[in-house]
Amino acid sequence: MPDLPPDLPRLRTLRTFFAMLLAELDEAIARAEQRQREEQYGREHRPPPPEWLLEHGLSRDAPPVQVHAGGCWNAGKRSKGVSRDDALRALAGGVRACSACRPDTELGYLDG
Repeated sequence: MPDLPPDLPRLRTLRTFFAMLLAELDEAIARAEQRQREEQYGREHRPPPPEWLLEHGLSRDAPPVQVHAGGCWNAGKRSKGVSRDDALRALAGGVRACSACRPDTELGYLDG
């Protein structure tokens, strides 16, 4: 243990300093534990990924350009989850099926 000062005022100052430091440390630990609980809750309650994706064009009003299976690596950032019926309707309406994930095959969609 380091040498402590012999006089009472400096000892009390050190005591106050370390009490404040300990309080800050306790708060940091509490924040870290809260973050950890929130991350765990997020992992446990994350909604399942969509089974089908509809990729939209560049502008907000652009029509869809591709249909993807839910986990497709080739789906663009402008994709949103859709139901099986919506994916089939899009394919029937002329929207192209992704050539990487082949949602038309998975959906059992045959042209015409």
